[in-house]
Amino acid sequence: MADQTLDAKGLQCPLPVLRARKALKTVPIGSTLTVEATDPSAPKDFAAFCEATGNRLASSVEEEGVYRFVIERSA
Repeated sequence: MADQTLDAKGLQCPLPVLRARKALKTVPIGSTLTVEATDPSAPKDFAAFCEATGNRLASSVEEEGVYRFVIERSA
């Protein structure tokens, strides 16, 4: 199944993580959710979120002020 994408650009903490949590509920286990965010605290927040929920942060990159996180649903 193709991964889903969530545009959280322009949202401030904690909204990107809260929207990702909601979106992950619709993603089958083993599939991914790609989140794009601009909040400077997003890298720390998504790392902690994945650790706390048991999901895998497969990728975390920043390009021109946009952070892109690929989360594999494991739980």
